[in-house]
Amino acid sequence: MSGVPQPSGIPSKLNTGVAHNARVWNYWIGGKDNYEVDQQVGDQVASMFPVIRDVARADRDFLGRAVRFLTTDCGVRQFLDIGTGLPTLDNTHEIAQQAAPESRIVYVDNDPIVLVHARSLLIGTSQGATDYIDADVHHPDSIIDGASATLDYDRPVAVMMLGILNFVLDTGEAQDIVRRIMASVPSGSYLALTHPTTDTDLGGEGNVEAMKFWNENATPPITARGRAEVNAFFEGLDLLPPGLVSCSRWRAETASAAVLPQFGAVALKP
Repeated sequence: MSGVPQPSGIPSKLNTGVAHNARVWNYWIGGKDNYEVDQQVGDQVASMFPVIRDVARADRDFLGRAVRFLTTDCGVRQFLDIGTGLPTLDNTHEIAQQAAPESRIVYVDNDPIVLVHARSLLIGTSQGATDYIDADVHHPDSIIDGASATLDYDRPVAVMMLGILNFVLDTGEAQDIVRRIMASVPSGSYLALTHPTTDTDLGGEGNVEAMKFWNENATPPITARGRAEVNAFFEGLDLLPPGLVSCSRWRAETASAAVLPQFGAVALKP
């Protein structure tokens, strides 16, 4: 979107003068739905923390592997994708409905530009359902209530929380959000989650200054967490092999996948 007029239909609350995570992330994975300010901040963060583009791509690849695994190996037919981001190729509904056309997917985000794109692009199969709700992760009850129009909470749901809890700065609040959402879905449901870290064994020490720059120049503010804090999000759930690992290594097609400072895991609600 850099250098072009603002598309019609985008709500007035959209601030194109400040970099926003959804658009910067889109820029890092090669998308076109971003503005010059997003590119500038994205380039600066990448100059400080060069692996960030690899992290963005690895996070997206994790999504694909996780959804395929949950659909084909675990038989999941319902997905609640919280923190959707801007639609690109191989979105959750496309992957799930390719394997199981009857799959039902609800996307959740509260960025105005994501809302516009979601309404026009996230169209699923006639056998299943694809919906989008404008809601904030800080308000899990509204997410649960909104998704109930499409999802059947008497049947297992895969809750996707990729790169979203890092925008909930208070760890206790973030843990409570996960608990409340997972309490609303039945036994046999799953949680798929990714989260950035500063842990040195994953090469995350560079995240410290990069995130400081981000929080001074972009929105929303972000935080990283260590292994123990991320592992706590799965309390009461059964982590599936290979457990909590670098998202690039989670059920990777090759054992030589680079270790990146972004945790990834999938867990079962017993």
